[in-house]
Amino acid sequence: MTHLTLRAAAACATLSLCLFTAPAVAHEDALAPGAVAGPPPLRADGHAPIGVMGDHRHKTGEVMLSYRYMYMDMRGNRIGTNSVDPATIATTIPNGGGGMPPTLRVVPTDMQMQMHMFGAMYAPSDRLTLMAMLPWIEKKMDHITFQGGMGANVLGGFRTESEGWGDVKVSALVGLAERGNHKWHLNIGVSLPTGSTSERGSVLTPMNTRPNVRLPYAMQIGSGTYDLLPGLTYNGREGKLAWGAQLAGVIRTGKNNGYRLGNEAKLTAWASYQPAPALSLSGRIEAKTADDITGRDPQISAPVQTADPSNYGGETVMLWAGVNLMGQSGALRGHRLAAEIGVPLYRDLNGPQMETDWVATLGWQYAF
Repeated sequence: MTHLTLRAAAACATLSLCLFTAPAVAHEDALAPGAVAGPPPLRADGHAPIGVMGDHRHKTGEVMLSYRYMYMDMRGNRIGTNSVDPATIATTIPNGGGGMPPTLRVVPTDMQMQMHMFGAMYAPSDRLTLMAMLPWIEKKMDHITFQGGMGANVLGGFRTESEGWGDVKVSALVGLAERGNHKWHLNIGVSLPTGSTSERGSVLTPMNTRPNVRLPYAMQIGSGTYDLLPGLTYNGREGKLAWGAQLAGVIRTGKNNGYRLGNEAKLTAWASYQPAPALSLSGRIEAKTADDITGRDPQISAPVQTADPSNYGGETVMLWAGVNLMGQSGALRGHRLAAEIGVPLYRDLNGPQMETDWVATLGWQYAF
């Protein structure tokens, strides 16, 4: 269903661009309806929900700084659309992670990821806005190790951790068309392989040893490849309502240590209501499809699902709710605080694979 949705969205976006061909102008926080004397109110819905990147452009010479904190919680495992327990994985799923034993004897049970995203935007012209983003990423994953053999006897548990600066992303937002309060722009970006792909940690093996090994792909910080980041974004507004949509992709190039992560495509659409200039409430839906990993890192070999390149990717649909707060006066004027929380509606995973339970994002933005 996600593939069909993405194709339909791309066709609709192309048709819209043909119908609306007025010259592009820069983004700015629109003034609230009925503004009078004094500093005009700034709209809290001038930007998309905080979880959407590259959603707006700026006026010539304008700069925006931003910070986002994201927390993702994953518990349990899934094969396709069905949840699966650790004992079933350990006794029935073949070991595709390399080496022995014949089945997966190490099973992840939960994972938490935190990301601190630092961003900056600058508009050299009304038509063009440049954007750069640098993440600091922290990952923790807990596992159960079953004894060697074919039974379901638990030997013990262990945790692996990794942290560091992730891949730097640089993008250009190029205005395409505008008609009244309807705007379109093109997202053109590249992800640079600045994040580590050689993180190591101690693990508990089914033979009750604790070697220090290169951690599986899910625990690495970067992709290890130069990735293209194409996209198309639309924004609309009428009175107290605002809405938009974005189609975005990740196209991997080259390989890193013999492998590359899967390509991705994501379609998100949102709507917001602004009861007052300082406050807006938003809802968003996001559909994503991702391929599994191509190739293999010869140093990643273990009887755990995260070491098997085929246990990555799949299709997901997430539902989000958010709030934007915009400072209107004094030192707070122009400062935007925003939060968003998301839960899964649909998950069809190339598994066994850990499933996301919820994601939260808190952010700050300031333009000058």
